[in-house]
Amino acid sequence: MSVKCVVTDYIEPDLDWEAAEMAKRGVDFACHQLKFAPVEEVIAATRDADVVVVNMVKVTPELIAGWEKCRLVIRHGVGYDNVDVAALTDAGIPLCYIPDYCVEEVAEQAIALILACARRVVGSRKVLEESSARGQWDFARAIPVFQMAGRTLGILGCGRIGSRVRQKLQSFGLKFLVCDPYLGKERLAELGIEQTVDKETLFRESDYVTIHTPLTAETRHIVNRETLKLMKPTAYLVNTARGPMVDHEALAEALRENRIAGAAIDVFDKEPPDPDYPLFSLPNAILTPHLAWYSEDAAWRIREIIVLEVDRFGAGQPPRYCVNPGTLKH
Repeated sequence: MSVKCVVTDYIEPDLDWEAAEMAKRGVDFACHQLKFAPVEEVIAATRDADVVVVNMVKVTPELIAGWEKCRLVIRHGVGYDNVDVAALTDAGIPLCYIPDYCVEEVAEQAIALILACARRVVGSRKVLEESSARGQWDFARAIPVFQMAGRTLGILGCGRIGSRVRQKLQSFGLKFLVCDPYLGKERLAELGIEQTVDKETLFRESDYVTIHTPLTAETRHIVNRETLKLMKPTAYLVNTARGPMVDHEALAEALRENRIAGAAIDVFDKEPPDPDYPLFSLPNAILTPHLAWYSEDAAWRIREIIVLEVDRFGAGQPPRYCVNPGTLKH
């Protein structure tokens, strides 16, 4: 079967490897950088594609209406909040995503940020420099610090990544609270979780809250003024999932007023955030540039998986992970 595959935008330095692999398979392949292009330009580039691979280009009803042949959309990444799934489903087009390429990386980043909060790693550099300048130690800005053993880690969303964070931290002597209404009995048993809690209990009782849910209407601003009010003044918030999970203005207020001890944030509403992003000026905020997903291993893994998905499409096989399986022809 002749296949045309078009990439709308990409984060790799180039897609020469993909072009070579597609050439071996006889796939007509084209790649573009259309992240900020008008929709008319994106339509022109993808109109006759069988497979469209998107990174951050928005897949809207207007774009979908411009497609003449598309039978598969592949989202380069774990999330797909830039894709109108309902519009794709109405058009009968499956959406494939890659939820398993960076599980270890995001789990490791979340743990690194939890540890950085718990041990006040980032602020300690400032304490060192100030103490060095005055010639004597002054630890006032680096305390208090509490041991992690016996503290409670709240995991909001215990899917692939959340469950891996929990597994990796088992030896730290932490207590765990899990909020995930979508975990079935079988999966709970597999993970050794006796029961889950509601989000109010999780925010109220946790010393560290780490977010690992997909971005949906239900989870947007799940961290807000009300849930932040529930948190302990000694508690920390970590977000390596999606920026809009958190009301960043409300979080800035809570940090500014020391209503929680701190936060570590890897994802933002606008990326990169504007220079006046409110957390930039706050010493109790640790910020990293949406790189939780990244390792050299993961960066290659996702490229290989996308080529595999094109292979599966060409062989008439369904994608490994389909968001709207009702569109698949059996």
